[in-house]
Amino acid sequence: MTKPNVRFACLNLLTTIDKEQAYSNIVLQRELDKGDYSAKDKALLTEILYGTLQRKLSLDFFLEPFIKGKKVKGWVRWLLRLTLYQIVFLDKIPERAAIYEAVEIAKKRGNKSIAGFVNGVLRSVGREGIRDIKSIEDPVQRLAIETSHPVWLVKRWIAQWGMEETEKMCRENLMAPVQTARVNLNRVSREDALQKLKEEGFAAEPSPLLKEAIRMVKGSIVKSTLFQEGYVTIQDESSMLPAYALGVEDNMIILDACAAPGGKTTHIAEKLHQTGKVHSFDIHDHKVQLIKDNVNRLQLKNVEAEQGDSRQIQNRFADQTFDRILVDAPCSGFGVLKRKPEAKYEKEEKDILQLQKVQLEILNAVAQLLKQNGILVYSTCTIDMDENHETVRAFLQSQSDYVLDESVKSRVPDAFQPFVKEGELQLLPHTLNTDGFFVAAFRRR
Repeated sequence: MTKPNVRFACLNLLTTIDKEQAYSNIVLQRELDKGDYSAKDKALLTEILYGTLQRKLSLDFFLEPFIKGKKVKGWVRWLLRLTLYQIVFLDKIPERAAIYEAVEIAKKRGNKSIAGFVNGVLRSVGREGIRDIKSIEDPVQRLAIETSHPVWLVKRWIAQWGMEETEKMCRENLMAPVQTARVNLNRVSREDALQKLKEEGFAAEPSPLLKEAIRMVKGSIVKSTLFQEGYVTIQDESSMLPAYALGVEDNMIILDACAAPGGKTTHIAEKLHQTGKVHSFDIHDHKVQLIKDNVNRLQLKNVEAEQGDSRQIQNRFADQTFDRILVDAPCSGFGVLKRKPEAKYEKEEKDILQLQKVQLEILNAVAQLLKQNGILVYSTCTIDMDENHETVRAFLQSQSDYVLDESVKSRVPDAFQPFVKEGELQLLPHTLNTDGFFVAAFRRR
């Protein structure tokens, strides 16, 4: 098999992400699985891909004086960005080598004219150097360019969280994400899981936040026997909180209204100890299959995954069917920008209002399906106040028999308890170095 060219592959992935609005983590994993990459090349591809996406606006700021308003094809612009990322941010790659690779790719994918343009721009950058971001006088604009976040988003976060917290969030979003996994403690202890990973050549450490979580230090856990045989599954530590917030007890009947790809569904099912039932729904058939695949791999027998729009789910079940309900709602994803950096460029401010509308429609649809004294948990992977706190307030105004459940504080692990306030928990990306995440627990009177 011909050894794949890391930079050519990276260019193809970047253009795919851009054109198809595909998830960077998914397209990258697919490429790594099919390509014959060495460990060194896998690391380089991952670094250049995520780095170029994370620093896109900074790179455009640096490139703009050299492009000077010329109309540049999408793939050519991405080629310039990924090359400039290597020159500016990666110390171990010689500038000459990076430029040579870029020109060769331009010849192969385009023509001599494009190759000449790419060579000219990059050689000019090398001669003249890049603009200093510190020259931007406006502090908001400067932070936006320096950390590569849209200005509207930075302004929004400053209004909600203040300048200091916003700056911390923006800088945290430039950090490499840590792969974390959940151990099924019904099948294996965390200590045994860590030992088995070590024996297979992986390096991992116990999470200080949750008893079932581990953090990968070396290697991807999906390649491990433990993962393939269903002893562990990939999940961020913050995403493990909803199962705790629900207060799951054996034999309960539980609804997971927006379940794909199944991380929270399977966590709930594990906490049921193969008793009860989890009814899991997603609006897309192919995502329902992801739930089923995870359920089967984890050897869980108490999950029923179905396709369905949770905004009409009240038509499928009788009132007061469920002991617990989870609504892990569609959201902007602004809490997971370390893992999906492309998301910050794809959203507009108007999208948040539309998302809040969908969130409330789902919450109101499931409200009558919960038993009296049952618990409804609302969660998102965003840090936006309108999607979180304001959605909670609007739901409470429309459902008089629901109240925030302040006892949720006692149900979440100790490390998270200081961040629970009046039934709500908000983690910013830098709070505990997890994903940004929100949880609210309601009790039906």
